[in-house]
Formats: sequence, structure tokens, C-alpha cells
Amino acid sequence: MSSILDRALNIVEILANSPGGLQLYVIAERLDIPRSAAHRLLGELARLGYVEQDEITTLYQLTLKVASLGQTYLSLNGILDIAQPVLERLAEKAGELVRLGIVNDHRLTWIAKAQGARSGFRYDPDAGMDAHLASTSSGHAWLATMSDEEALRLVSRQGFGDSAKLGPNAAMTVQALLKCLALTRRDGYALNLESSAPGLSAIAVAIQKPGTTRTIGALSIAGPATRLSEAQLRALAPELRAAAGELSAASLGSSYFGGVRHLTRSEEGAE
Repeated sequence: MSSILDRALNIVEILANSPGGLQLYVIAERLDIPRSAAHRLLGELARLGYVEQDEITTLYQLTLKVASLGQTYLSLNGILDIAQPVLERLAEKAGELVRLGIVNDHRLTWIAKAQGARSGFRYDPDAGMDAHLASTSSGHAWLATMSDEEALRLVSRQGFGDSAKLGPNAAMTVQALLKCLALTRRDGYALNLESSAPGLSAIAVAIQKPGTTRTIGALSIAGPATRLSEAQLRALAPELRAAAGELSAASLGSSYFGGVRHLTRSEEGAE
């Protein structure tokens, strides 16, 4: 049963990262299982309303049920009510995209955003995706709050990524990543210039639960490198820190942050 459940959830995760949908054989190959087994699992997920198949292209994709469940969960726990006004104010001041990522187990997932750009190119990705830790400013902001050993353990789970899909300044080695984390700890924020994607710049800070060393999320500002130079990003750091401070204080009003502990391995050992 656990194997079936694992495979079914893996299908959901695979499709969540493939918004355009996938063919049956691709899903089977990624799971390393026979196509017949993948077909049965997809059939069950479709019966339950989590997956649908396009009649023309035969591609499988997630339904909105998964997204709806996530939004309902976040809403009931007060996270979106707490975060959105802060994100909107920061986006208005920065004039660029602001995103909030929440730490959950070994992942940093973007759950909310606010767009401050009113003209020109607008960088506006979908929420609900996991941040790539080795290349994003949000990932660096979180990783910098832990030891190098713990940071590398998390990155090893996810990998350094495909250099062809990342920006020219992405850290692709352990040494390069550790240098980025050292600079993040020195400055108090992560600054990325064309790292996660070509032509994209970003700055991020970690959000910690008040009175603890527990990192609960990361707040970032991102936009085209043509509009966000290094100097401009650094000038936004005080506003970014202030907003992160607001979210930190407000987190005490959320049952999610108040009642759930997500420990890193080092924290588990300490307790």
C-alpha cells in the first residue's frame, strides 16, 4: 500500500511541476514503473478528481482540486490573511514582484505574491512551486541560516540544477554556493544577479519566528536585471527587512506557525 501511495503522490508532484501536462510514457519513465502501472494510478487519481486527461492531446495534468486544497489549508491557518497586505505594500514600494516562501520540512515553497510592476516586462511566475535552493535568492536566504553542512545536505537532495536553464551566475559547485552563503550571512540578505534565470535579479531575507532561531520562510523582491541593478537591490534591503519583520511578528497569529514545528536535522539533535 505504501508503495502505491508513494507512486500516486509522486505523480501529483511530477504533474505539479509540468503545467502543460505529460504523456503517460513520460510519467512512467520518471517513476521507473511499467506504463500499465502508471495508467492504473492515473485512472484512480482521475476518479478522485485530482488528475484529468485531455481528449485531444492525451496529456495528463492536475485539476484545480489540488490547488484548491492548498489554498483552503493556507486560508484556514491564517497565513494568506497575514501575509498578503504586507506583500502588497512592499510590492508597491519596490515596483517589482514580491514573493513569500514558507519552509516546510526540506522545502521552501512559494505560496503568495504581489506584483508591483505596472509597465514593461513583468516577471510573474505561478505560486505553489518549490524554490530551487542553490540558485534562488530565497533559497540562499534560508540556507544561510543553517550550518554549511546542513545547507549542503538540503541542496544535495534537490541538486544544483541544469546550467542551461539557469542564469550565467548560478552557483554550480559546492565552493561557489558556500561563497554565496558566506556573503548572505555577512550582508544579512541574499543578492542574486542572473542566477536563477537569465536577465533576472533578486534579493531575499529569511523570516524567523519571534524569540527563536527557527526560520519559517523567506521574502524576496525580483525583477528584470535591466531595472534591478546591484545598487538598486541593495537600496531595497531596508524595506525588505522591515516587511520580513512584520511577517515574523504576525506569524504568531497563525495556528500553522504557532503549533507546528519543522525541525532540521541539527535542531532535532539539539533537542
